[in-house]
Order: sequence, then C-alpha cells, then structure tokens
Amino acid sequence: MRFPPAFLDEIRDRVPISAVIGQRVSWDRKKTNTARGDFWACCPFHGEKSPSFHCEDRKGRYHCFGCGVSGDHFKFLTDLDGLSFPEAVERLADMAGVPMPVRDAQEERRERERASLHDVMEMAASFFEQQLHSAAGAKARAYLRDRGLMAATQQRFRIGYAPDSRNALKEYLAGKGVDVAQMDACGLIYSGDDIPVSYDRFRDRIMFPIGDRSEKIIAFGGRAMSPEVAAKYLNSPDTELFHKGNVLYNFARARKGMGRDGTVIAVEGYMDVIALAQAGFDNAVAPLGTALTENQLELLWRMTGEPVLCFDGDQAGMRAAWRAADMVLPLVQAGRTARFALLPEGKDPDDLVKAEGPEAFKEVLSEARPLADLLWMRETSNGVFDTPERRAELEKTLRELTQRIKDESVRYHYAQEMRDRVIGFFGAARGRGQRPGTGDGRPDQRFGGGQRGRPGAAVSRFAVSESLARSAMVKRAGGVMPLRETAMLVALVNHPRLIDENFEQVEKLDLSDPDLRHLHRVVIDALAHDAADERASVIAMIEQAGLGEAWARAVALVRKARLWPALEAAALEDARDAFAQALHLHRSARTLHKELKVAETALATDPTDENYRHLVEIQAQFRDVQATEALIEGFGISSGRADRM
Repeated sequence: MRFPPAFLDEIRDRVPISAVIGQRVSWDRKKTNTARGDFWACCPFHGEKSPSFHCEDRKGRYHCFGCGVSGDHFKFLTDLDGLSFPEAVERLADMAGVPMPVRDAQEERRERERASLHDVMEMAASFFEQQLHSAAGAKARAYLRDRGLMAATQQRFRIGYAPDSRNALKEYLAGKGVDVAQMDACGLIYSGDDIPVSYDRFRDRIMFPIGDRSEKIIAFGGRAMSPEVAAKYLNSPDTELFHKGNVLYNFARARKGMGRDGTVIAVEGYMDVIALAQAGFDNAVAPLGTALTENQLELLWRMTGEPVLCFDGDQAGMRAAWRAADMVLPLVQAGRTARFALLPEGKDPDDLVKAEGPEAFKEVLSEARPLADLLWMRETSNGVFDTPERRAELEKTLRELTQRIKDESVRYHYAQEMRDRVIGFFGAARGRGQRPGTGDGRPDQRFGGGQRGRPGAAVSRFAVSESLARSAMVKRAGGVMPLRETAMLVALVNHPRLIDENFEQVEKLDLSDPDLRHLHRVVIDALAHDAADERASVIAMIEQAGLGEAWARAVALVRKARLWPALEAAALEDARDAFAQALHLHRSARTLHKELKVAETALATDPTDENYRHLVEIQAQFRDVQATEALIEGFGISSGRADRM
C-alpha cells in the first residue's frame, strides 16, 4: 500500500524521533540536551563504549558518527527491528494516535497524478534555470548581480528566469511530452473557455522555485523585471500541489539549518530569505506575499516553540507586526508563542546585512521582544492616561485582549501579567491590597529593546521618587539639584532637537532650582540665537555664561542616577520618549503640589467636610504621581548600566 506523504509527515510531526529511539537506547546524560531536542547514545546498530549515535527531534533524523547509519522514524524500525515499511508505519501511527488510511483507489490515482505533476514542475524549474544563463537572461543576471546575490546562492535556491514570451515554457514542456491539462494543473499557463489559445503565466520574471517539506517543487514566485507591470511579485495559483496559506518559502532548508539554538526566523519575502542565507542565516522562512496565516504559524511551531517574527522597520512593518500579534494571541499555549523583532526604520533584512553585515541582524534578533511586551507597548505607547476613565479604558482593552487566549492556563497568566503591569504603571492600586510599583510598567519601552547594543533594555524615565533623590547614591553626586528637573535639562542640552520639538513646554518649564533655572535660560537663548542645532553650540553658550560648573554637576548627577536616556550616547528616540514622560509627570506633580498647598490652606481656614474631602482627593492624586515616579527607583543600579556611562 502506498501511503500519502501528508500522512507520513503527520506521524513524524506528532511523534518526536527521540520517543521512538528512546525505547531502545539509554541517552547519555552529559551530551544530551533534552530542552533542545538533542540526544546522544551508544549506537544500537554497532557495539561501542562512547556515545556517537545522535538524533535530533527538530529534524526528525538520526545519524551515527561511528558506523554511518542514518535515517528517520520509519527507517529506524525497519533497519533495527526488521519490520516491513507498512508494519513500521502502523506501529508509529498507533504511537501518534493517527488512524491508518483506508485504501482508496481514487486517492491513489490522485497521488499518482500528483507525482506526475511534480515531474512537470521539475521540468519547468530546469527550463527557468537554463534561461537565466542564456542570452535572454542577461538582464535578469545583471539584476541579481546588482542585488549582491552570488552565483552559488543562485544555484542553491535554483533561481531562474521566465523569458518575455507567451509560449516559451509551453513549447518546451510540450516537447517533453507534457500536455496542456498538466501544465494547467500545475498553474504554469493561463487557459480556459474564454482563452482561445493558452499562454505562459510567467513572462519576463525572475523565478523563485517554492518547495514542499521534501524540497519537491510545488509552485513558483516570479519577480517582474519591468517596472511597468502592475504585479511586482506573482505566485502560482492554488493547485493540487500548492495551497499558498499552507506553505512557507524555504521551509525544508530552514528546518535543516536551525542549528543548536533552535531559532527560526520568519521574514517578509523571498529576497530577504535568500540574502539572509547568503549572510549565514540558514533558518529563515517567509510567507508567500501575504500576511502570516494560522497554518503557516503551525508550521513554524512544528519547528520551534518560539519563532522570531521579523518585520521591516517602517509603518507598514509595524502594522504587519500588530496583525501578526493579533493572530498569534488566541493560539498561544505553554511552549508555543512568538517573539517579535523590528528592523531599523527604512531597512529590510536584505538592506541591513548588505550595509552593516550579519552582526547587525544578529543584534536585531537579540532584541526580539515577547508577545506580551508587544501588546503592552501597542496599547500604552503615545497614550495619555490622566483620568480615571482613560485608565479604566486601558484596563478594559487589556482584559479583552487576554480573554481571546484559548488556553486556560496561559490566559490566567496573561491576565495576571497585564494586571501587574497596570498596577505598576498607574502606581498605588487602592483597595486591591497590592504594593505600588510591583509591575513592569514600561509603556514607553522601545520595540526591540532600547538602544542598539542594549538588548532588552527598558527605557528609563526621568521620573525619580523623593526617596531616591534623598539617597546616598544621589548625594555622592555632589549636588542638591532635583533629579528629575536635572535629567530633563541634561536631555535638552544633549539632544537639542527636543528643544525645538517641545518649544512651548520648554519655554514655560517651571523649575525649582536656581542653577537649573539659569541653565534653562541659556537653552532658550541658544534657540533664539540659532545656536541650538548642535549640542556643542549649546554647551559653548553654557560655558560663556559661566555655568560650566553647574552643567558638570548636572551631568554627574544624571550619571550617578543611571538615567541613560538623558545622556549624549542615548538614541534620540529613547531621549524623546523619556523626556515626554518626564515632562508629563513634572507638570502633573507641580500642578498637584500647588493645588495641595491651596487645599491645605482652605482646610486650615475653613475646616468643612467638603474641604477635607477635596484635600484627601488631591493627596491621593499626588501619591499616584509619586508612585509612578517610584517605578524606576534603583533601576540604574540593578540594570548594570554603570559600566556604560
């Protein structure tokens, strides 16, 4: 009996090969890494004292480095136990809980037809490869050369060229004995009742063969050479062999190239995958011109429990990341989730590795964030939650997101995680019996984790609690300047664009320290005299005003407090986000402080219940602001950034 390949693949996916082999060997504890699905043992096929037999769950293969035997689940049983192939299939199907297929004459006929269609697709791929290296393919070769694709890379991915002809492929296949019905079934031609003469689907395009799990060609993607063509990329239509939403480009090679860390990267297009492979990243795949589907996510999870979804660093890429997060969220389970990486703005993986090399892309991968971080950032970035109604709306949104998770255990932990973050973000949670500041509370965290070279780093705000300002750490800085006000001024000087971007707020900045007020006036004067374009110009005016010592004390205070977004080395995006948050807290605190004094005076002169309730309300709001500021108390010390300051 011939078993459908999809049936055999399902067995392989459901039963780890280590579960099959582990019934016959004892795994070596020193060399085996169970978490990675990497197992070693003494070979059951030949006698040995040291383990040289290796099997890897992700690849579903075994190999002995001593005697050279290798194979998959089925071969292990046929070679070691002497079972026939159908007997091995039946035993493994029972382990997998998969019913054996009933003999179906019609299905067997379709299987034979599919086999013949694979042959046709292989002929087409060979034709496209030949054409790329012919005179007709000169322009395509030049394009690939300009894109930096080496000849070896082109051969590895079997890149070809479809000539600018209505019947070149059709005539070639006809000469090989392929009839029009088979060409049509493969999606290689346009035909139908309304088309008198069928013609080639792909014309004047660079061709990318698309393989299945066994690397058999099942479809093509074509990149138009002419800029006047409406569809820049054209995929094969759905056929008996190919269903676009169920296939990932480069799946088979990526599965083999995952390496010991088990990472799989999903990028957006063919060229990204190929460029990454040329740069040494053999574990990249791509959906076929559409957003990632649930079936494609399932394929990723069959390779690894935590694939990295990588998106271009532009607004379209950000929107694609949001859509992917919404698709992934309901499906997450223990051991099944995703991380998200966003490239620098204006760059795709191809651009990045060409301009900055493989290390730059490795850095992007190292900064990939968990799904929970991405959702938190989306719902809180650029938001203002200064009223109870707005805070309640955020809580409602996060609850609704959490409820979409189907897995009960994961849903519970997500609800707890989001609740902790909200409590930490908003400060004291009155009536909940929880200490303020216990959550993550990082709404302005950059996607990708802060500055380049700071993987996973949170964006520290300039909000500093009163207890931190009174701490020995700050006193050792040798100044009595208010820490938050100091950090804001230092940020403005180190990143002068913030002065122009926030001119109205900066001009009206209410500062309590006299030295900071003097520095503030110099900053405003620098802008008035067109000297605020560069940091050096602003500092020169500070020196000319005789405030060099005050400036040095301010910088020293910020360095001691580890408020790195205010410093010169910080990225402008980090400084901008942190300054906006600090400005909001500063203005809130100053306003509430004035209202508190007025309320205290009103109660002292007229001790009514109304004045008392008003005072209590202002005090509660003031405590909330202080609690929000307290979020980063001790952050600089625990983050280990002192060596980078």
